[in-house]
Amino acid sequence: MKFCSNRSALQEPEQPLSSPSSSSSSSSSSHIVWYDEIPGSICGPEDGSWPRPFTPLDMPQAWNKLSQVSGPESLGYSTGGVQWRADALNFQPFCSAKSQDRYAMQRLNIRGRIWTLTAVFDGHLGDATVHHAAYHMPIIVREFLEEMDLKHGGRAVPPPLIADMFSIAIRSFDDAIANDVLELFPGGLEVAMRMPDEHIQSILNDQLWGGKNFEKARLCMYGTTALVALVDPDHKNLWLANLGDCQGVMVSETASQEWSYEVLTKVHNGENEHEVERVRREHPGEPECVVDGRVLGAIAPFRCIGDTPFKQPPEFTRRILYNLFPGNTDTSPWEEFLVRNITPPYISATPEVIHFPLDPSEGSLRKYLILCSDGFTDICGQQQRNVVERWLRSMDSSSGSTLGSENMALQLLWHGLGGDSVSVSKVLTLDLEVPWLDDITIVVQSL
Repeated sequence: MKFCSNRSALQEPEQPLSSPSSSSSSSSSSHIVWYDEIPGSICGPEDGSWPRPFTPLDMPQAWNKLSQVSGPESLGYSTGGVQWRADALNFQPFCSAKSQDRYAMQRLNIRGRIWTLTAVFDGHLGDATVHHAAYHMPIIVREFLEEMDLKHGGRAVPPPLIADMFSIAIRSFDDAIANDVLELFPGGLEVAMRMPDEHIQSILNDQLWGGKNFEKARLCMYGTTALVALVDPDHKNLWLANLGDCQGVMVSETASQEWSYEVLTKVHNGENEHEVERVRREHPGEPECVVDGRVLGAIAPFRCIGDTPFKQPPEFTRRILYNLFPGNTDTSPWEEFLVRNITPPYISATPEVIHFPLDPSEGSLRKYLILCSDGFTDICGQQQRNVVERWLRSMDSSSGSTLGSENMALQLLWHGLGGDSVSVSKVLTLDLEVPWLDDITIVVQSL
């Protein structure tokens, strides 16, 4: 948290999570917050007049409201002496903003053996594609695992082959988004380009007859990042597939209450020089393939699912997406980057897949995989490692208490928001007309 020392702000002493009955309410009737006391980077001086009022909550109130707003869920099981658990949440405190984040936690039964899949998806421009990805990605991965298991007759598959399968499954999933639309036009895009608008509209806008074609085309208009984790039935291997700017962190106990911290993923945006170089290398002679750190000067992620206008020729957008109803009457923002679309695709759906060996013999030492959208990294800033370390200490110190038995992702979010009821109250109850935090999704998985 950032606090401005020369401004009036209500603060209270740090209180341990193991004291849910303690009260932090104040008798003062003036409770205000300045924009630089809100974590993250999207709240600024231009967002209304400052300071703004907030409602101070005591510890139980703040914890319960945070839980209510973020909707934490858990999934766990025990088999063959292996304990597994994953906790997740999706947080957006501004009630008028619909979160474009999603997550997935599933057990994949592959011929009687249980794999686990957890994932975080950060959508943009709309929530249709991110919702589609969160629902269907586990299904696609399961189908590819089943096919591989059959091919190998149930024998152990080398980890590099699993990584290749993982990557192919995700690329195939993304390819289907555009292909499902092109299949509506026998002969593909070349034929669609010769059709009158009215004919294309009659094919796409079938909302009165179930809307299947419309829903297929709508998926092409939006996109989502994806961070997908896969663990084998013996808990010996972790594969992590990444597209975009979500983050995967591994924290491993090296001794009693001593931890290592490792960021496993790289961001796929303009901050990554290798990604910028990759796109420029794939599009020689096109200086505007990356403008101001954005693909075609328009979009931040360099790898993601969906975002078909950046992966198909511009005629796909102009002839198909422009004919969706209701559509965008003002197409000028689209045309600003479509004129730069010369040799698509510009955004990649090929994930970076890493393999992380696990050691089941270290059963007495804890290990957690944290998956989060960039909303969480934004509120933590440069203090994310400290936030995670405070979270780990709190779980040790609050063992057996009311909060100590709660959802791990919820506890981590609590610390990311400041770790005390005043800081959390400022985020939960700020009186503002626009969102003050990016969508936050967290999955914490025990390994």
